[in-house]
Amino acid sequence: MWTTDGLLFLFGGLLLAGVISAKFSNRFNVPSLVFFIIVGMALNPFIYFDNAKLAQLFGILALIIILFDGGMQTNWRHIRPVVGSSVVLATLGVVITAIVFGVGAVYILDIDWREGMLIGAIVGSTDAAAVFAVLGSQNVKQKLTSTLEAESGTNDPMAVFLTISFIELVQAPDMSLWSMLLSFLWQMGLGLGLGLLAGWIAIQILNRISLDTSGLYPVLSIGFAIFTYSGVGLLHGSGFLAVYVMALVLGNADLQYRFTIVRFNEGFAWMMQIMMFILLGLLVFPNQLVEVAWQGIVLSIILMFVARPIGVFISLLISKFSLKEKTLIAWAGLKGAVPIVMATYPMIAGLEHGQLFFNVVFFVVLTSALIQGATISPLAKRLALSGDASGEAVHALELVSVGKTNMDMVKKTVEPGTSVENRPLHELNLPDDTLITAVIRGEEMIAPKGTTKLQAGDVAYVLVAKKQRDEIRKLFTEKEETCRESHDSGAANDIEADTNSEAQ
Repeated sequence: MWTTDGLLFLFGGLLLAGVISAKFSNRFNVPSLVFFIIVGMALNPFIYFDNAKLAQLFGILALIIILFDGGMQTNWRHIRPVVGSSVVLATLGVVITAIVFGVGAVYILDIDWREGMLIGAIVGSTDAAAVFAVLGSQNVKQKLTSTLEAESGTNDPMAVFLTISFIELVQAPDMSLWSMLLSFLWQMGLGLGLGLLAGWIAIQILNRISLDTSGLYPVLSIGFAIFTYSGVGLLHGSGFLAVYVMALVLGNADLQYRFTIVRFNEGFAWMMQIMMFILLGLLVFPNQLVEVAWQGIVLSIILMFVARPIGVFISLLISKFSLKEKTLIAWAGLKGAVPIVMATYPMIAGLEHGQLFFNVVFFVVLTSALIQGATISPLAKRLALSGDASGEAVHALELVSVGKTNMDMVKKTVEPGTSVENRPLHELNLPDDTLITAVIRGEEMIAPKGTTKLQAGDVAYVLVAKKQRDEIRKLFTEKEETCRESHDSGAANDIEADTNSEAQ
């Protein structure tokens, strides 16, 4: 029997092992989730764990945090050009992949077609945790990275819907396909609509509420994520889609304490990812994987070389992606926590082959992460699809106060064609008591002077009163033509006023 100190000692040890594993994963170019799972499996002889329901609950909570973190760090400008392709991959691509894989599973596992479609639905989607973690450390072109991240962030709802639907179809064969279609439309529509609404509400509250310490803002944002998922789920909508959309809206808004929120979420997401994969590793026993080894190998080959490529190439048939780009997208369809968490559903539902499905899915995920994750970067180089290795400079300034303050540090990027571009700071119409404290140009930090001219791509940090944040936002988004017209109109008004004064 474990004591409280023993459990806490184990928890700390698992976190340390997870962080060390992440270090080794970068060195050997292997996704960290592989090491996390191996750590969990290695603890099997010492810790007996077979509570699939608890693993599922923790897995869902971890996925909420991971999706929220991924959405917060996704730049809408990057994914906007590829959002159509990503949505098609997240829907049609998942369905096609599930069907092709399911057909193979019917013959290899000797199960009926409904069970085959069920296991196909479980492994049909890519995994946000795996994709965000792997692509974040790989040198792949931004267009492809954005497509894969957007796909992984939005295809979980389809996987959940298909998995639950086929479980119900196995248990009740006379279930109406029309009711399944209506349920899908309701879940996706509600998830999208309420996700947008939740994002807008979160922005209003986070920017207007005055908390005693900046450390509470990340906690508030996480609370919004969990509340959004559960609230939409209670209305039978897609909670995962709602969380990702809400985080996407929040992450691309003018948000106070952004740096604190993002850094907290990033660390929290890593912790949840470590614990989730270790816990899922504890749920499987190595000897059970050996028993399904040959089936797992064959199904992994079908998934990586047949099902996923067919799903990608059909989904992107009319897209502008080249053959090389489609090939890399097909190969980068990483599997991770989502399929394993989905594989617990048949077990909890008490299906006859529930344990078999879990073991096979676990084997397939491990193979996918190990082989595909480790070869994405070399394949990108071979296909001449590598991106800029320099990446975006990491920098942040934030006003930190132990008490309440009426000032805020705002980060603004100078966009081409805006009124602030190529204008010296002393000519900017800044609100009273507002100060540009720093300008980041590339990797250089510039101490601003009155004669300093802002260039496109510069990042300016502005110390401004909270009530004047909107004025700063308008100043940095106003187009040069609009500003010139306003200036000319103002000058004309001044001349007219002077003329009238002279006439009087």
